[in-house]
Amino acid sequence: MSDPTDMTAEVIVEAGAIVALRLFDIAYAIDLAAAEAAWAARTQSGTRRSRLNASPAKAIAFDVPPVMLALDPLPLQLAGGSVTAQVSARVYDFGVVAFALRIEADELRWSAFADRLESVQAAVGPASTTLIWSDLLDRVRGTLAPALIKPSEATLQDSIQEDYLLGIVHRLAEPLSAEALQARVDLVPLLSGERRALSDGARRDLLRKRFSYYEDDLVVLTWDRAFIYEPSGDSDVADVIEVANAQLLELRYYDELLDDELPRMNDLVDQTRNSLGIVAPRRFAKLARRLYTLVAEVTELTEKVDNALQVTEDVYLARIYSAALELFRVPSVSAAVDRKLSIIRDTYTALYDESSGARGALMEFAIVMLIVIEVVLALVRH
Repeated sequence: MSDPTDMTAEVIVEAGAIVALRLFDIAYAIDLAAAEAAWAARTQSGTRRSRLNASPAKAIAFDVPPVMLALDPLPLQLAGGSVTAQVSARVYDFGVVAFALRIEADELRWSAFADRLESVQAAVGPASTTLIWSDLLDRVRGTLAPALIKPSEATLQDSIQEDYLLGIVHRLAEPLSAEALQARVDLVPLLSGERRALSDGARRDLLRKRFSYYEDDLVVLTWDRAFIYEPSGDSDVADVIEVANAQLLELRYYDELLDDELPRMNDLVDQTRNSLGIVAPRRFAKLARRLYTLVAEVTELTEKVDNALQVTEDVYLARIYSAALELFRVPSVSAAVDRKLSIIRDTYTALYDESSGARGALMEFAIVMLIVIEVVLALVRH
C-alpha cells in the first residue's frame, strides 16, 4: 500500500468502473407492464422497476419507475486487451431506452484507470464503428415490439441518440478525502479526453460543476463525461445523470419534430386559405383538428418527460440533477419546444376561428338564397 503522506505516489483504484451510456428514442410511448411481460416471455429472464437506492422514496423518486432489463454480458476489445462488459437497459415510459455497458476497473493505477476510460470511449463512443449498439437496439426493440406505442422505424444512424461516459471510483488503495484526491490527481485529462494541457480558463470551466456531500465523496459533471467518487457504492448519482440525458434526448426529438412540422403546417395553411367553395370550412376544420392532435400528443409527452424524476428533500441529489439539466441545456430545449407549441396553438386557434367564420358566412349565404328563392317563387305565383 502506498504511503498516505507521499504526495508523489500514484493513486491506485482498488474498485471502480467505467460505464458507457447510449440512449435512443424508440417509440412515442412504452407500456411498461406490457414491456415486462414481453421481455419475460421472450427471454425467460426477469425485470425490475428501478428506484433510487440511497434516498428515501419521498425525497427523490421516479414519477413512473422505468423497467430495468438485464442483458447478456458482451466481450469488448479495448486497447489493452479484451474485457467483459456487463450490459443492462432501462426502459422509460416516454419512449426512451437507455443502454449501459459497465466495465470493471479494479486494481488499476490512476493513469491506467484514465487510459481504460479513453479506451472505452474509443471502442463504443460516438466516433466508433462498433455494431454493439445496433445489435442491442435491434434486440430490445424486437422483443418489446408489443409494448411500443407508435414505434420509431429509424435506424441506428438516423435515430436521435445521446451518449455519456462515467468514470466511477468506489475504493482507493489509500482512503482519501475528496480534497486530497483532487490534490493528488488531475481530473482534467480524464474529463476532457485531452492529453495537451488546457488553459486555466478551460480548466476552471471544465471543473465548475463539482459537488461533495461527505468529505470523501465527489461528483464532477461535464457535457459528455462525469467523474464519481462514491465509497458507499450506491448508484443514485449515475441514475439521475441518466434521467437528465433521457429528458434531453426526448426533448431534442420533439424539438426536431416541431422544426419539421412548422414549415409543413405553413404550407398546409396557405393551401387551405387558397381553397374556394363550400369545401373550405371543412378543410379548415380538418387542419385545425390535425394541429390540435399534434399539440395534445406533444404536450402529454413533454409533461411526462419534465416530471420523470420528482425531487423534494434530497438536497445533494437535487443539486446534481439540476446542474446536469442545466449543463445538458434541457431547460433551453424545453423552452424551444414550448415556443413552437405556442405557434401551433395560435395557428390552431386562428384556423378554428376562420373555420367558424367561413361556416357562418356559408350559412348566411344559404339563408339569403332561400329568401331570394321565396321571393322569386312568390312573384312567379302572382
